[in-house]
Amino acid sequence: MDKLRALKYFAATVEVGSFTLAAKRFGVPASSVSRRVADLEQSLGAQLLTRTTRSVVLTEVGEQYLQQVNAILLHLEQSDQVVRDYQTTPMGVLKISSMVGFGEQVLAPILDEFSERYPDVLLDVVLTDELSKLNRDDVDIAIRGGYAPDERVVAIHLMDNQFIAAASQGYLDKVGVPRSTLELKNHKGLYFKTPIGATPWLSEVNGAWQNVSAPSVLTTNNGKWLTRKAIEGLGILMMPRWALQPYFERGELVELTFDEPLNITENQYLGVYMLYQKLSYATPKVKAAVDFITARVKGSGFVLDNK
Repeated sequence: MDKLRALKYFAATVEVGSFTLAAKRFGVPASSVSRRVADLEQSLGAQLLTRTTRSVVLTEVGEQYLQQVNAILLHLEQSDQVVRDYQTTPMGVLKISSMVGFGEQVLAPILDEFSERYPDVLLDVVLTDELSKLNRDDVDIAIRGGYAPDERVVAIHLMDNQFIAAASQGYLDKVGVPRSTLELKNHKGLYFKTPIGATPWLSEVNGAWQNVSAPSVLTTNNGKWLTRKAIEGLGILMMPRWALQPYFERGELVELTFDEPLNITENQYLGVYMLYQKLSYATPKVKAAVDFITARVKGSGFVLDNK
């Protein structure tokens, strides 16, 4: 016996007062409704309705049972509505993982605005430079810097991740401005440490890439500490343009430019990518976040996309 159907038939029959009218509501024969209710009574071992030729009337135990049934049906309808809303309205916990610097400088203000627009979405945000796998780390959205990933995920290019060299004016006045990338070896280096190691300084000189890294005076994965030391005149650092731009605007750091290409890799097309599972985009909370973050980042002053 389909008990849920029988409960619905029972409640509807009592509400409208007859099997015939209840049957019209469900689009089935009256005999089907009557039989289902009879099966329900048999399974309970109790008579729920007193039947006459003109109507049906609740028995005493039937009246008590109906109260419980109505509560159950209401709870089920509310549960069903929650699921329907979940599939149409952004809500629930949204788990985001982002690299630290981007998360603090770019993502946080965007997510503040996102929360105001979608108050039913509860953010669970982790800032880490450790590499992650979406299907392994239980993350809805990951934002990472590097190359386009080869994972079986959707990767949206948010912005270029071009690394540039910078130093304080005080350091340059004291030590001198390097005129070529080869002169960098004679300076002091501040290095950002990624999960796979410190970022080297690589330059293409006379058609060949070579390491032009200066001796290290500090290597750390803490970008704020690194830039503070650069501002204090401790040495030269290389970080993404989006991370250094505020310091340039405040006059705390100066961009170093060279005729030779300079990067942390021979690949010139580093980017910041937003990753998510293709199927998860059908979930309103993920779709809303992906579209919102993409629009805000690409429409912000942080975007320095030369592609």
